[in-house]
Amino acid sequence: MDPIYRSELNRDVEAAREGEFQPLKLAGISVWPPVVLAPMAGVTNYPFRSICRGFGAGLYVSEMITARALVYGNKKTARLASFGPDESPRSLQLYGSDPHYLGEAARRLIAENGVDHIDLNFGCPVRKVTSKGGGSAIPAKPRLLRRLVHAVVEAAGTVPVTIKVRMGLWDELLTFLSSGEVAEGEGCAAIGLHARTTAQLYSGAARWEAIAALKAHVGIPVLGNGDIWEAEDALRMMRTTGCDGVIVGRGCLGRPWLFRDLADVFNGREPQNPPGLAEVLEVARLHARKLMQWVPEKLAMSWMRKYNSWYTKGFSGGAGLRKRLMGCSTYAEMDAIFSGLDGSEAFPPAAVRARRCKSGQRQRVVLPDGYLEQLQQDDLPVATGETVPGGG
Repeated sequence: MDPIYRSELNRDVEAAREGEFQPLKLAGISVWPPVVLAPMAGVTNYPFRSICRGFGAGLYVSEMITARALVYGNKKTARLASFGPDESPRSLQLYGSDPHYLGEAARRLIAENGVDHIDLNFGCPVRKVTSKGGGSAIPAKPRLLRRLVHAVVEAAGTVPVTIKVRMGLWDELLTFLSSGEVAEGEGCAAIGLHARTTAQLYSGAARWEAIAALKAHVGIPVLGNGDIWEAEDALRMMRTTGCDGVIVGRGCLGRPWLFRDLADVFNGREPQNPPGLAEVLEVARLHARKLMQWVPEKLAMSWMRKYNSWYTKGFSGGAGLRKRLMGCSTYAEMDAIFSGLDGSEAFPPAAVRARRCKSGQRQRVVLPDGYLEQLQQDDLPVATGETVPGGG
């Protein structure tokens, strides 16, 4: 294995070979390797999940859907909540701030969509959501958080429910430990922690020590999220924090073979070298065809613009190539551009850990007026903008 692409596995792979890591248990679901695809708005639809699943095993969670929109019968939401015939277990992330709608949505998803696992998003850091008291602002109100979690766990019955949170709004208001207490007390199967605050957004390094602190604080499985760019990062996170599994988000954008690498290292094997450009373009072509089977070609190719920017990141052509791909409105146009590229080009090492999708800047957290003066409330007096969530 070329060291330019990979760090040394050393004792981490030896630990995997010796069976130190165990399957992730979520009630009746056993996940091996203990890897979860992070729900990402506008990204983790069925075609994308299918591409990732083709490279390796794990738990592949849908992009989040809003509870209120599902209950009201919104067609777009219903499509996002759909699954392919090859998906098992069926895992879905649900977003909301009203216990009635969350509970009703959970019941419908289980009865009508055959959902096997529900994850609740309380980690969304997007300003237009937190400014109305939703998303990652909710854990600051522990009584409200408890009501919401209770409603879904009760409605889900034997179907496992997990929650995902951030460390807190900012360093002076950390809530991840109290969120863990709520999750455990209400019967959640696990809690996932993105080891950044809302103010950090996606900037700086994820603070894995918070994952370790949460693991020491609760008796349910803890999933670590943040800065899993290479398979070895997952092993290191689990070894250093004691967490029970990892959540992979931006690291797999344009690199779905990361799940193959994760399967390799968790089974004690060295990961393969990344694919060259020709293989990457074949994955992109397959991705486009899967999208076109799911939505009309024009819409599929519109969505492929962002995926193609990730697939081609770091390869020759740079901004010019991405600009050309942005102009594609048909599969044939995209394929013609791909056919003109030098498929023998090796995968660029710098692209492995390059930031994708989200800004690296911190943000000023915006909350409703008086929000911090009413943290013991168990409801929100204003609408939370449930139709516009972002990522956690």
